[in-house]
Amino acid sequence: MVNAPDSRETIVEAAGLVKVFSDFWMRTKARAVDGIDFSIRRGEIFGLLGPNGSGKSTTIKMILGLLRKTRGRLTIFGKDPSDVSVKKRIGYLPEESYMYRFLNARETLEYYGRIFGLRASVRRRRADELLEMVGLGTAGLRPVGEYSKGMTRRIGIAQALINDPEFLILDEPTSGLDPIGTRQVKDLLLDLKRRGKTILLSSHLLADVEDVCDRMTILYGGKVRASGTGEELLRDTAHTVIRTARLDDATIAEIERVLSSREGLSVERVEHPRQRLEDLFLQIVERARVEHAATSGAASGGATAKFLLGEEESESGEGLIEDLVEGRSEIPAAAKAVVAPVQPPAEEATSAVVSELVDDGPRPSEPKKAPPPPAGVDDSVIEGLLGGDDDDTPRSGDRSR
Repeated sequence: MVNAPDSRETIVEAAGLVKVFSDFWMRTKARAVDGIDFSIRRGEIFGLLGPNGSGKSTTIKMILGLLRKTRGRLTIFGKDPSDVSVKKRIGYLPEESYMYRFLNARETLEYYGRIFGLRASVRRRRADELLEMVGLGTAGLRPVGEYSKGMTRRIGIAQALINDPEFLILDEPTSGLDPIGTRQVKDLLLDLKRRGKTILLSSHLLADVEDVCDRMTILYGGKVRASGTGEELLRDTAHTVIRTARLDDATIAEIERVLSSREGLSVERVEHPRQRLEDLFLQIVERARVEHAATSGAASGGATAKFLLGEEESESGEGLIEDLVEGRSEIPAAAKAVVAPVQPPAEEATSAVVSELVDDGPRPSEPKKAPPPPAGVDDSVIEGLLGGDDDDTPRSGDRSR
């Protein structure tokens, strides 16, 4: 049976992609990526796997435009990775999170939100939702430099989501996380997938990739060694598993006799199912939480942030005011139509200003008049003061001349 071609939009496409690192004399030092082909379609979780040095991080850096390809074709959203316009549509969590250690978690998210041009009210709301989601609601005011590795990883995941990206790149997202955080990250990825987000996941924890990825590519030595869906790559064609309720020894012996007589086979192993260690761990933690046991570390996270699920509240007039104050927007035509009638016409405003200047202020061409003397003052004293030191001018108070 041939699968129908997938008609979804291609977000990332690589064809014959090569990256060669050279020394100063242009001599080849390492061929990190050697002619790989892959594509990532909208709305899927794509796994990029391989041991250390297989070319995973180099490929991610080329997708982000941090490294330039040597040869081949690589596009993201149909554009070259160096195109600045695609950056705002991407969220990125590097393998090692580097944060400003003297900023607290809330300030860190506000900082990254400002880089993406988010207005203040949106930054504050998203920061609150993300901190609650990653379990750092009670540690939001602590400096990031005091965080453990797992807590730093949580705030790194939050900063990768602050801009509500269309395409999310996660390099070892569960590194340093406890089983609670690991399960939460996997649940978050599945929530984002249901909303139509596209995710590139690179991880050494193969169980995590197996749980969430739709398709995956396995690299080794810079080359693609295997590629396909999880079902295609993990199907065991050499064995058959029959799962039933618990059987007694006599029934098992009868089944083995039938297999031996008809198929010439024997039962290789009989085992009783057991739960996964992750499930047991989470059950223990949940019981402790119900008992209100105290912990000084990161708490279990809350629900996925509303804005990541497309449930962000609509902006009110407050958002427009913030845009105008921060210089990101102009007054819309509708707003101008409402404000304009309140302002006086241009001619009337000009006339009013001129009249006010003429009536209240002295005209430049007229000398300033002295105020009249107060009542009861002898005129001769004033005339004497005005006369100054001029002896030729007779003073009205001098009787000898």
